[in-house]
Amino acid sequence: MHRHEVFLTAAAEQDLADLFDYIATRDTPAAANRVLDRIEKVVASLASLPERGSHPRELLALGIRDYRQVFFKPYRLIYRAVDARVFIYLIVDGRRDMRTLLARRLLGA
Repeated sequence: MHRHEVFLTAAAEQDLADLFDYIATRDTPAAANRVLDRIEKVVASLASLPERGSHPRELLALGIRDYRQVFFKPYRLIYRAVDARVFIYLIVDGRRDMRTLLARRLLGA
């Protein structure tokens, strides 16, 4: 099986830091670590199966099929597979305004 290298963009790394702070403040640092550990497992799984994710419906509505998403409810990881690499652009709570987030982060709007 071909393995892909998985990279987090600086913005996705910041998403993880923000997520940790948010959970640690509202729950406990241990709870935040558990969530980040689960997200890291999802990230690692993309090394072997990057095509398993679905296309985000907000982008499909714009005719954009370059990006995929995987879930660790309620979080969405938005990524793009390019050759033997996977770039993760966004790690966010899917209950947020995804259209605005995606437009700003991926489309430069």
